[in-house]
Amino acid sequence: MITVDGLSIEAIRRQLDTATVGWHLYLFRDVGSTNAVLHQLARAGAGEGTVVLAEGQTDARGRLGRTWFSPSGVNLYASALFRDRIEPTQAMVFSFIGGLAVADAIKALGLHPAIKWPNDVLVETKKVAGALTECVMRGDAVDFLIVGVGVNLNVDPIALAGALGTGAPAATSLTAVLGKEIDRNEFAVSYLNHLESWALRYRTEGPPPIIAAWRERDILSGRRVEARSAHERFDGRVLGIDDAGRLLVQLSGDGPRVIVNEEIRVLD
Repeated sequence: MITVDGLSIEAIRRQLDTATVGWHLYLFRDVGSTNAVLHQLARAGAGEGTVVLAEGQTDARGRLGRTWFSPSGVNLYASALFRDRIEPTQAMVFSFIGGLAVADAIKALGLHPAIKWPNDVLVETKKVAGALTECVMRGDAVDFLIVGVGVNLNVDPIALAGALGTGAPAATSLTAVLGKEIDRNEFAVSYLNHLESWALRYRTEGPPPIIAAWRERDILSGRRVEARSAHERFDGRVLGIDDAGRLLVQLSGDGPRVIVNEEIRVLD
């Protein structure tokens, strides 16, 4: 039976080493989703680096509207607010900082994480985390961005299997991999520290180092995948990502296809 301490604002702040990320920190017991709560706070004027944490989520969504299993008291669910004045075309690259920060926090535990486009984080080929960035526009400009993550830290594998059904073999938790409980406050601190580092790097150096770091962790390049949208399905071999963060898939007898919103399934 997994019994872990609750998240604590005081415990997190004692170890936090950031200039902005997490210095305005909200912790809730259970919410619909941390992204939705932070969106409301941002509309009300919340400042740069505001972070919302929750013990559990009742209506969390991942990419393409998929439900994200968010049991209370065992994992990390966090959303951070950024008010960077970036071009809308750069939002995809900026969103990569969430997956990179999660990967770095996992690496600090002695594991070797990889990233599956756009922002799924895998350990031993199984998904342990996902990041979802919400980009809110004001006219033609980006008003603010919310980087939200869900990380399977201490969720019981049996509960995970029960919730995911046929998708269970493709997912796991860090406690299942390491064979020990993960301190959620320490992991939250590590994640937030890395998140600020990547945001600062984006601001000072632009997209290139973010793209380069993401490519180092990419698990799809060279692999054959199936891409599926509401209207079509096709397969090809992944070439990597372009400078805008879009996935490039080489089709048989044709040029590369740019993937933005399609669902990706690995075939080999």
